[in-house]
Amino acid sequence: MADKTQDTTTDGGVTAENEITRPLGLPRWVSAVLPIVLLVLVLGVFAFTSPLAGVQSGEPLPDVTVTHTTLPSDETVVLHVTNNGPESVTISQVLVDEAYWDFRVEGAGGDRTLAPMESAQIVIPYHWNPGWDLEVALVLSDGATFHNTIVAPSQSPGFSLSLLGTLAVIGLFVGVIPVALGMLWFPYIKTMSDRWLHAVLIFAAGVLGFLAFDAGFEAFELAERVPGAYEGNLLVVFGIFGALLLVQAISAWREGRVAAGDSRASSGLWIAYLVAVGIGLHNLAEGLAIGSSFALGRVSLGAFLVIGFMLHNVTEGPAVVAPVARGERPSLKHFIALGVIAGAPVILGGWIGSLAYSPTIGAFFLAIGVGAILQVNWEIAQMVRDAGGRVASATNLLAFLLGLGVMYLTDLFVAL
Repeated sequence: MADKTQDTTTDGGVTAENEITRPLGLPRWVSAVLPIVLLVLVLGVFAFTSPLAGVQSGEPLPDVTVTHTTLPSDETVVLHVTNNGPESVTISQVLVDEAYWDFRVEGAGGDRTLAPMESAQIVIPYHWNPGWDLEVALVLSDGATFHNTIVAPSQSPGFSLSLLGTLAVIGLFVGVIPVALGMLWFPYIKTMSDRWLHAVLIFAAGVLGFLAFDAGFEAFELAERVPGAYEGNLLVVFGIFGALLLVQAISAWREGRVAAGDSRASSGLWIAYLVAVGIGLHNLAEGLAIGSSFALGRVSLGAFLVIGFMLHNVTEGPAVVAPVARGERPSLKHFIALGVIAGAPVILGGWIGSLAYSPTIGAFFLAIGVGAILQVNWEIAQMVRDAGGRVASATNLLAFLLGLGVMYLTDLFVAL
């Protein structure tokens, strides 16, 4: 006879009495593990018996991606490649501007063969001229050829402590300082009427909305350079929805604390931190772009460009502090923490981009920023509604449009 037990559980505050049956008297965990064990057995039988061997024809096509190139000197070209195919491939020859050239492969176990999903660097001792495009082709042992164009090559600076210091200074000027300056509007925002405070909050949503669109377009553009084995577009989708659901889970946890009587969880400080996190994730991706541009030798950061970054990012400051404009003024340590969370990731992103550039990392971080920003905008709209405001009022709609417009105009000053 099956063994039955009574279990009382709660879900969402509702108490229910469930009858749990043990099939054949076995523990519950056995019924949970059994399908997995059977799946492993079926997969093993399929793999070792090869039931489809009689209907297969042809071989899988090779697929090799050149993710990016680095130029450590004017005598060397380094191609960073990944084998996306299901079979190992061997790089037989390399052509530079239609001429066969010597090369060596680093990071592939000491030979020229790349296993599935394996990455390596192809080092070519070739004298190139700055600004003159290079046509490079990889020829595999089976004759398959993969072409790549290096547009307007310029020397990569390479790793150095001075480079990290330079990126830290740039991060201060394009991330930390603009956000801090924007936060200085807090005393003025605090004196606004509810109507205009709601407009500032929706303006902040417009700023964040522009950042989400900007990062989303760039993420899908980078996804085209992600090795095919990593499914760049799906990686971006996963990053967006993963971050959105993660932030939503944090918000749901906060709502549970509010229901439990935690007054701190009901304050606007929570929203302010969420806004700072969303902006920080976007600024991290912005830093990745700056750092990778340095690593690839494709950046020209003059005073005009830095000014453009500052104008672009200074609007993020009011977006961070607007949620705490009502109620008790937060302590100075919270303002410092908010500024660091929102602005300092530019520095971290610059370091990561210069040391370990990868289109895969860049696309994923951009996607995470998009997902977090989308959820934060939902929180801002909910905050306005909870305060008795109407999100879709004429003033708020114009404020949202203004946020988009200001970010668009300042973005025109920023181009790597």
